[in-house]
Amino acid sequence: MSPQAGLHTPDSLRSPRTTAASTTPRAVAALARCRELVEPALRKAVQGLHPEPGRIAAHAFGWCDADGTPGVGSGGKGVRPALAVLGTQAVGASADAAVPAAVAIELIHTFSLMHDDIMDGDERRRHRDSSWKAFGTGPAVLAGDALFALAVRTVAEADDACGAQAVRQLAMMLGELVHGQADDVLFETRPWTGPHAVGLAEYRAMAARKTGSLLGCATALGPVLAGAPPRLTDALAQAGREWGLAFQAVDDVLGIWGDPQVTGKPVHSDLRRGKKTLPVLAAMAAQPSLGPRLERLLGGGTPPDEASVRCAADLVEEAGGRAYALRDARTRVAAARDRLRAEPLVTPRVDDLVALSELLLDRRV
Repeated sequence: MSPQAGLHTPDSLRSPRTTAASTTPRAVAALARCRELVEPALRKAVQGLHPEPGRIAAHAFGWCDADGTPGVGSGGKGVRPALAVLGTQAVGASADAAVPAAVAIELIHTFSLMHDDIMDGDERRRHRDSSWKAFGTGPAVLAGDALFALAVRTVAEADDACGAQAVRQLAMMLGELVHGQADDVLFETRPWTGPHAVGLAEYRAMAARKTGSLLGCATALGPVLAGAPPRLTDALAQAGREWGLAFQAVDDVLGIWGDPQVTGKPVHSDLRRGKKTLPVLAAMAAQPSLGPRLERLLGGGTPPDEASVRCAADLVEEAGGRAYALRDARTRVAAARDRLRAEPLVTPRVDDLVALSELLLDRRV
């Protein structure tokens, strides 16, 4: 199918707006369909790596245990490659055209998680040992680097005249991701109060780079490879960035109040590490007197005890931080939905994207 085919879908073919009752089944079906398309190519790409980084990568994807025993699960839901596939279909191109972009995005996502766990000292990822914990820091860094290089090569070798443009987009996203991650790490060392405290505007810029850039690239990279017009690729990228900010807002809520059985991390983990996340910053903006109290509870230079982090979590919630973050996530999902529905895209695939984005608001699914 040509890149522009199906861009102006007749009204008779347009599906009704996704209802709340149908959102989850539609999203789950879309995820399954996209995973079935992308995973064989992803496995083939990883199998081409050096055996040792390849084994660590296979563990990170959930395909095997640390000793090489084949696993029964997966490395996640596959949201980002699904965005690549559905975004490509939304511009009227075939799903097959999206596979190189979807593979590259999942490689980048996994590489970023492996390095993120090392920087944060997180020993668990998806209810199992993280890569550095299972294999050592050096081997995990090397495996992450291997996935990074493989992602760039995957896009560069795509048999398409738009490959160079796609590589540029991927490179720009990687630069933003690193910038945002660097800010996130530095925020942990910033004070809770005073002129050097982190503000909401700084947080939003960090989140837009760290998380929004990846989801924006995921949604637009396949369409770029398919030769879609800039108007449509820009709309998809902007929607993806909104979803990234929504995802990060929910992630921030889970980082404080998430069920360890769901998140795989201890409750209150972000507060314990002094992370300046959206619920905390929103609460301090609403109640300026909260900053000094959090400083006393969490900023003493030594790891806070359980009573202190529990009290801090209660104070943030009472000041409205948790409700603010969830409201912000819902607002961004709605803004992305409206942005896409204003464009001449293939409506059933837009509905799939909308359903998938709404699934981000309930990370227990």
